[in-house]
Amino acid sequence: MALTRFEPAVLALADALRARGWRLACAESCTGGLLAAACTAVAGSSDWFERGVVSYSNDAKTTLLGVPAATIDAHGAVSEEVARAMAEGLLARAPVELTLAVTGIAGPGGAVPGKPVGTVWIAWAVAGRTEARLLQLDGDRAAVREATVDAALVALVAAARA
Repeated sequence: MALTRFEPAVLALADALRARGWRLACAESCTGGLLAAACTAVAGSSDWFERGVVSYSNDAKTTLLGVPAATIDAHGAVSEEVARAMAEGLLARAPVELTLAVTGIAGPGGAVPGKPVGTVWIAWAVAGRTEARLLQLDGDRAAVREATVDAALVALVAAARA
């Protein structure tokens, strides 16, 4: 998969962030850094992309992002609560105005009752506001990861323009 497929959305995001003087940080689980890679594949991204954290394990979510272990235990790593906590934890730790977090089941394994492969939560945070969206995606592992990045970029552009 060529990262250039994301370039139009990344350029729109870059324009929206630059217009506000904002910087972005991402916390990724099931996408494993794909969102950060798409953002930094564009020349000039250092103007607006500050950092990416790949928090693939539950321990990484707690130690790097401050997600309470009790939240993971109560709701599972793939949940709205954990996605929100990831976005808010990164916002508290990074010198940025906007964060986005991704947690999901890309497959082919990992499904649990009520959470099939393709279940993904994304959450984004700005000071005083956090929003989340549930994605139910079809396809193989690569398709789920790519569709997640597409959805994340759409959400980020909207958040940066709000």
